[in-house]
Amino acid sequence: MSDTVNSLADLQGLTTGAPAATTADAPQAPVSTAPLRQQELDKQGRAYATGRRKDAVARVWVKPGTGKITVNGRDQEIYFARPTLRLVINQPFSVTAREGQYDVICTVKGGGLSGQAGAVKHGIAQALTKYEPALRGAVKAEGFLTRDSRTVERKKYGRAKARRSFQFSKR
Repeated sequence: MSDTVNSLADLQGLTTGAPAATTADAPQAPVSTAPLRQQELDKQGRAYATGRRKDAVARVWVKPGTGKITVNGRDQEIYFARPTLRLVINQPFSVTAREGQYDVICTVKGGGLSGQAGAVKHGIAQALTKYEPALRGAVKAEGFLTRDSRTVERKKYGRAKARRSFQFSKR
């Protein structure tokens, strides 16, 4: 048996005893360059997504624009005064090289400022992938589409906090 095995079809031909079909003979599946997901837009041409982090929930709309981010009717510099929080919000745009190309309108409820910034980031990343499905791989590789499920543990009875016991008194 002096046949060389170059592909799976050759191997199948050797095991069944039938001659292996060449690549020219085999029907080829049509190659599609379209993304697996479709663009999801509302009637105003915006992409909508919900972002969550800790107890905060953000509703985010993304549309083409000049890069203005509005949070609860206020500019992002006013709502998120700390530069680190603004940096967190802009991460999905910097990863995809889309700074200044989209306007973001979002409403956020619950939690503190850090959780709200994380929720807005999660929502922007999801809305961005709905507007441009080709960006999904880059955003997903950075972990922005994964919802961070860590939340505050509830307080238990017989405890001072979630896990801390009351102070022990010997007498």
